[in-house]
Amino acid sequence: MVPRDGGRRTSSPVPSPPTGRVHRARPAPGDDGGVNPLHDTDHRDFASDNYAGAHAEVLAAVAAADGGHQPAYGADVYTARLQEVLRHHFGPAALAFPVFNGTGANVLSLQAMLPRWGAVICAETAHVNTDENAAPERVGGLKLLTVPTPDGKLTPELVDRQAWGFGDQHRAQPGVVTITQTTELGTAYSVDEVRALADHAHALGLAVHLDGARISNAAASLDVPLAAFTTDAGVDVLSLGGTKNGLLFGEAVVVLRPDAAPGLDFLRKMNMQLLSKMRFVSAQLVALYEGDLWLASARHANAMAQRLLSGVAGLPGVRVTQAVQSNAVFAVLPAGVADRLREHVRFYDWNPATGEVRWMCSFDTRPEDVDRFVALVASAVGESAAA
Repeated sequence: MVPRDGGRRTSSPVPSPPTGRVHRARPAPGDDGGVNPLHDTDHRDFASDNYAGAHAEVLAAVAAADGGHQPAYGADVYTARLQEVLRHHFGPAALAFPVFNGTGANVLSLQAMLPRWGAVICAETAHVNTDENAAPERVGGLKLLTVPTPDGKLTPELVDRQAWGFGDQHRAQPGVVTITQTTELGTAYSVDEVRALADHAHALGLAVHLDGARISNAAASLDVPLAAFTTDAGVDVLSLGGTKNGLLFGEAVVVLRPDAAPGLDFLRKMNMQLLSKMRFVSAQLVALYEGDLWLASARHANAMAQRLLSGVAGLPGVRVTQAVQSNAVFAVLPAGVADRLREHVRFYDWNPATGEVRWMCSFDTRPEDVDRFVALVASAVGESAAA
């Protein structure tokens, strides 16, 4: 069983893709001293946008940040520049805390937003519930109050299913509603949906956290600025994604309302999310968000998902199960087709019982990669029908 980053495990083995020629990690005697890759750099999978490498502009930013000395633990000029860049997107009160990864960003955010007895209302499919092991519970000390959703999105009515028991000492006290944008099912909250949810949560005395691992894909899909469905819509704290959109590593917690996450700087250290050489994460985030790299990359990934959707939607036996509003395509395949496809390309089962799979596109997915994969799907479906 091979875990994936979308909420379940695949019941089918995932073979290694063909790698072409053999690569050496170190130069042989007589070589020019270069380092050769261990993998086929022309190969693309559809398993996760985490499979993609780093964007060339991000790598260049890391190289530019190297050399000489800079103060450690966030007192460097790159982290200071990051504050300016993100205030441009999220407003003058925004304060960024770079961290190592998305799980750290989510747990740290929620832990800072809640008292020790607090609980988080989330969708059953939320990443904090399905794919972060027990980090929210064991590291954050949080209680997750989950709600089933058909499309990964919470609504005020769904929040009300768990927003009760206030003052009851026998029940963990709801304190935060967390949403994912885009969701684990690839769907995007509209600006009005986020605003209605935030207004309802605030009226109940609840704060709002947004898991923005794919926040750029949401903005590209909605064609609105990042602030439109975060700061302006009433979100209090967000986890700002980068790794799925071209960073080597690193995310950031962005506090949008100054009193929404007290003590976050101390908790970051306690939770082992304080980088000593923070300039290298901050430089990556600056490269991504200072210009339009974040948007161009997300738009491309979304466009590749639309291309994939167009290619498979009419194939016999293939049923797309969710609206394609970002860089993910969910589909049900005939029995045996997924395993046949995985002889060539990696991707994950979403629900093995129904044959539902998830295909992810990335900033570096090429049209020819999509077309080649569509051809594989069409061939495998045809073979299944003929059997």
